[in-house]
Amino acid sequence: MRIPMTCCLCPFLVCLCFIQRCYGASHHVPTKVPSKNQTKLANGETEVHHRPKRGWIWNQFFVLEEHIGPDAQYVGKLHSNSDKGDGSVRYILSGEGAGTIFIIDEVTGDIHATKSLDRERKAHYVLHAQALDRNTEEALEPKSEFIIKVQDINDNAPKFPDGPFEATVPEMSEVGTSVLQVTATDSDDPTYGNSAKIVYSILQGQPYFSVDPKTGIIRTALPNMDREAREHYTVVIQAKDMAGQVGGLSGSTTINITLTDVNDNPPKFPQKNYQVLVLESAEVGTPVGKLKANDDDLGTNADIKYTIINSEGANMFSIATNRDTKEGIVSLKKPLNYERKKTYTLHIEGLNTHADPRFTYLGPFKDTATLKISVGDVDEAPVFSMDYYILDVYENSPSGTEVGTVTARDPDGDNKPVRYELDGKEEEESYFRIDAKSGVIRTTQPLDREDTPWHNITVVASEVGNPVLFSHVPVTVQVLDTNDNPPEVAADEEVIVCESSRPGQVIQTVRAVDKDDFANGQRFSFALPSQLPVNPNFTLKDNEDSTASIIARRRRFSHLTQELYELPIVVWDGGEPSLTGTSTLTLRVCPCQRHGRIRMCQGEAFLSSAGLSTGALIAILLCIIILLAIVVLFITLRRSKKEPLIISEEDIRENVVTYDDEGGGEEDTEAFDIVALRNPAAAEELKFRRDIRPEARSQIPGSNRLSCPSLLLPNLHI
Repeated sequence: MRIPMTCCLCPFLVCLCFIQRCYGASHHVPTKVPSKNQTKLANGETEVHHRPKRGWIWNQFFVLEEHIGPDAQYVGKLHSNSDKGDGSVRYILSGEGAGTIFIIDEVTGDIHATKSLDRERKAHYVLHAQALDRNTEEALEPKSEFIIKVQDINDNAPKFPDGPFEATVPEMSEVGTSVLQVTATDSDDPTYGNSAKIVYSILQGQPYFSVDPKTGIIRTALPNMDREAREHYTVVIQAKDMAGQVGGLSGSTTINITLTDVNDNPPKFPQKNYQVLVLESAEVGTPVGKLKANDDDLGTNADIKYTIINSEGANMFSIATNRDTKEGIVSLKKPLNYERKKTYTLHIEGLNTHADPRFTYLGPFKDTATLKISVGDVDEAPVFSMDYYILDVYENSPSGTEVGTVTARDPDGDNKPVRYELDGKEEEESYFRIDAKSGVIRTTQPLDREDTPWHNITVVASEVGNPVLFSHVPVTVQVLDTNDNPPEVAADEEVIVCESSRPGQVIQTVRAVDKDDFANGQRFSFALPSQLPVNPNFTLKDNEDSTASIIARRRRFSHLTQELYELPIVVWDGGEPSLTGTSTLTLRVCPCQRHGRIRMCQGEAFLSSAGLSTGALIAILLCIIILLAIVVLFITLRRSKKEPLIISEEDIRENVVTYDDEGGGEEDTEAFDIVALRNPAAAEELKFRRDIRPEARSQIPGSNRLSCPSLLLPNLHI
């Protein structure tokens, strides 16, 4: 196929040769530089020596790619107008591929390509031509640059680099809905001929899909394509160059198209009537049945919501959708009772939750079915008349007092008798007993509210002759209060009496406590015992608000004289009958600060236990203060002691020498020269002299300290 194509290009090449020969010189002559026949003047102008004009002449600058043949392919001819045809001009070629791919005849200037070229690898080559004088090697023409282009032929087929492809399109789509666009590439030159002009066509996939021949867009070609009928399609697209003409090259790719689901199918129950049996003993919340409506759609398009649409079924049962199985699960909402109602009829509706308004013409996207539930009879345990019982009884009631009655019955049709008993696992059973037939609960001993105000017991009821079936009920017994505890004064803290208390001053306010409940202990009265003589120190005032105030009756208390006082107080409550109690309070006398704040009560108690009085403590403190003053005075005197004066050698006054030696009478005069005391130089000479040893001086009887009026003795030792 290459030979005819080359033949077709021959006329075109001949035309190009003619055009190049006519206009090549004017189009490709390089820019001239000053040559030997030109002289550059001082003013910048150029003086031209009139010589013949020279220039390049060439006619062809392209070569066909993929050339196959025994001879080198002729590319073109280089020629200078200086060449007279006598062989004196030598042509030289340099640049890309010179000497390897392209060779030149040095005499004629003809250029040939020695190798087959591929335009897709390299589209053009940049070369340089030069004409030299063969004899002198002088450049006749300046070096000129020219380009050899590789002419394209259709040697590359279109390709789909990203294939094969996967695509989706919704089912029931309209005709012409875009699915996917495919694009083929061709390595041939798109600017030359039709080698890279591609046309698309469909080889497989008709009549369901079509392709646009220019853009490669694949579209649906049939209406109402149903996913439930067929889901997957394989489409083969061909791309052909040369604008699809005969002889063009082609390539193909595969597109796998999947129809996606839309909600175009309503749910349908496989049958219209269902039936199930449920025992009356079933617990609330227990699943009792299930049913499912079929939907050919997928995912959310197949989601179904189930509803019980009649009130009879909705009151007793509920229905929920299982997300995994798409089933409707029917559960018990209230307890069943075979004796009351034996059957229930449920009307159940299944409805799509994601309806598509485009397909409403296909009908309502819901369906209904009927579920009949039959209640099965079972032998049930006795049922108490109440879920729990709250009974009461007064405390201190005699043993056998009736507390209350519990009742239970057999819910079955035969209504068997019931037997009662207390749960033996509870400790409260020791306080109560129950009649096995009547259910009457009685006490077994007197109860004390202050000990246990509430008792919790459990009563068990079972069928006579069938103890396996039983039920139980909680019973709470409240012990009611009676006024059986006398009140007493609350002793939360110690009562303190200040030494500076005055007559009529309130020492402290007291209140009463009672173990009985609020009803019998809300009102208290206070008084001092009437059988005792009048207390000279304190009196009591009833505040009539269930509190009383202790009041001082005399002035000045002393804890040294008497530290503790006892005050009996009588208190009675407002119960029926009223009870009285006597409490004795202990009052402690203490020194107090202003506003009644206590001072040194604990410390004084400790010191008194050691046998020290207040006077002794004051004396000890005074002695300590005097000793501290003496020590401070001594330290002050030591720090303020005068230092000896520094006597200058030039001072003409008498020098004073101080020392600490004791006087020794006549021996002292021999030991010390008095002249030295008046002569500073002699004193300095005798400074380190010691003629008399201390031992000899200490043996002189009756020795006295030396006394000299002219000496100062400041160094005293205490």
